[in-house]
Amino acid sequence: MRTFVSAVLVALMALLVPLSAVAYWADRELGDVDRYTAAMSPLARDPAVQDVVVTQATRAISGQIDAGPFQGGVESLLTDALHSFTGTPAYRAAWDAANRAAHDAFLKALTTGEGNAVTLDLAPVVQQIKGRLVADGVPFADRIPVMHTQIEVVEYDNLGAFRRVFRMLQIAGIWLPVLTLLLAAGAVAVAVHRRRAVLATGLGLAVGAVLLWTAVLVCRHMVLRDLPAGVDRPAAEAVYDALTAFLRTTAWVVLAAGLAVALAAWLTGRLRRTRGRPGTP
Repeated sequence: MRTFVSAVLVALMALLVPLSAVAYWADRELGDVDRYTAAMSPLARDPAVQDVVVTQATRAISGQIDAGPFQGGVESLLTDALHSFTGTPAYRAAWDAANRAAHDAFLKALTTGEGNAVTLDLAPVVQQIKGRLVADGVPFADRIPVMHTQIEVVEYDNLGAFRRVFRMLQIAGIWLPVLTLLLAAGAVAVAVHRRRAVLATGLGLAVGAVLLWTAVLVCRHMVLRDLPAGVDRPAAEAVYDALTAFLRTTAWVVLAAGLAVALAAWLTGRLRRTRGRPGTP
């Protein structure tokens, strides 16, 4: 009976590993504005995301400038200037400011019935590029209005199911990881053969890590499968990968830890058997 209970606890622990990681991620990573901004910050260097920002900003700015026969030249100049601007520290600072401002809207899209998109306000970017163009003496640059232009980085037609799951995981928060650790400790504590229980627990952690990695890939396919036509797919892929980087890293860490625990338990058993043989010092 003790062996059976230990095996059940190991199985439950393996199933809770991915849920625990996602619960912690939803509550402490996506729910925290600083960590969310840090996760999105590398996207400032992503070419696909830069192209979306340049295209949307050029379209929004040029639509507010009446340059007459020079309109085409102004749009070309704006595009070149924006592409150049995306490689500067000022752009990366503006990108972080835009993401920090968008955090509340991002959480609202995932936790309520309001909105189906991850959007960014380009006002900080427009403000930076206007100041740079005016300083360089570019014609019509002083006419650029600093308006609030929303761009949709990721949009999904129906987030209902994702919202319900995300909300439940946020409520679970830190408690699921704690429960997972308690199950692991309990599996070893009730076992008749502790070393074998440690070995099974390590393998259970590894299985849980594989389940977590698989879940991230499956959700990636589901989220990106039915994107609206107006959303740039490479940019959406980059955003999803940035937001789930913590989960992928966690999967690798848990996999390595589980295999290390299992290997240590196996080697300990081999060493004991070797020392127990007749004639072994």
